[in-house]
Amino acid sequence: MPEIDVCPLTELPPGSSRVIDAGPEGIGVYNCGGTLFAIEDRCTHDDGKLCEGDWEPETCQVICPRHGARFDIRTGEALTLPAYIPVTSYPARVRDDGIVVVALPD
Repeated sequence: MPEIDVCPLTELPPGSSRVIDAGPEGIGVYNCGGTLFAIEDRCTHDDGKLCEGDWEPETCQVICPRHGARFDIRTGEALTLPAYIPVTSYPARVRDDGIVVVALPD
């Protein structure tokens, strides 16, 4: 899988996130308690921007800013209506040089 650079890990401490211009819709990258996760930036309810919404680092959930659907950042699972279809999740990791990267499908 090709990988895209996100930022140095020092710029994505626990409890922070950032949206990158990658994949078909953009990707939200999150640091939940020191573990990195990445999901597509698209609510499956109405295709709105998902990662512009608030998120809860304690539960690793993002809340769609349009209609309040919640998604598990760790798995992409839709947790509350009006969304019921999961979002795509992507592997995220820290490379040996300290850069956060997200793996994209071929």
